[in-house]
Amino acid sequence: MTDAREFAAPNGEAPARHTPGSPCWVSLMVHGLTATEDFYGALFGWEFRPGPGQLGPYVHALLDGREVAGIGLLPPDRRLPIAWTPYFASPDADLTADSVRSRGGTIAVGPLDAGDTGRLAIGSDPSGAVFGVRQAAAHLGTAVSGVAGTPAWNELLTYESASAAAFYRTVFGYEEEAVVSAGFDYVTLHRGGEPVAGIHGLGQALPRDRGPHWVTYFQVADADDAVDHLVHLGGHVLRPVHDTAHGRMASVADPEGAPFALLQRRR
Repeated sequence: MTDAREFAAPNGEAPARHTPGSPCWVSLMVHGLTATEDFYGALFGWEFRPGPGQLGPYVHALLDGREVAGIGLLPPDRRLPIAWTPYFASPDADLTADSVRSRGGTIAVGPLDAGDTGRLAIGSDPSGAVFGVRQAAAHLGTAVSGVAGTPAWNELLTYESASAAAFYRTVFGYEEEAVVSAGFDYVTLHRGGEPVAGIHGLGQALPRDRGPHWVTYFQVADADDAVDHLVHLGGHVLRPVHDTAHGRMASVADPEGAPFALLQRRR
């Protein structure tokens, strides 16, 4: 896990409609839905209500009554890596899916209609990192940001940043800002002048058991307390709490092994 150069500014509220290309939702598919609800409910203070059923049993996580994320149940015969998946906003999910395919990516699910959620697709970039595409309908996606218990940043861990950034740039129209530093391969993706995600090239240091993958950072009030609580709840610490220019961070995993990160912003 590395330190992203910039994070979206905390604002307490997400925009009424997410800008095309911006992260608009995060979703997790697991084998034990009830146990996962208990874990994240205790860790982040989330409550849950049923979501769209097109992909099977699925719940929306709410913080103070506002939606922040989704958790669904994997079919019992699907033994896939458990991971948080970021969704990026699109004005036309079908056109975006076509763009993903034409640039060497794949679309594994959809595009399909999911009730008030809108039209969805789940795909992967040419290196195999999984992400979602979301054309919003009545349900606009993550409804609050910048407070504890909400997604704060998404970062792609991959072999090298240049080709990955080129793929996402052509699909979503991002601008790029590369870190100029020997031995540090990092690109920040921007849309409309705002940082929306990061790409970190790890080379051979990328974990072979997982390969290229997206990691979601969740904001917390106190990183040390959150890590202690996570361990008590059955989670795992992948990298202990450490200080960065953006605050205190830790790389962790839930009881099913889904990696994510905790961020305590600098005041």
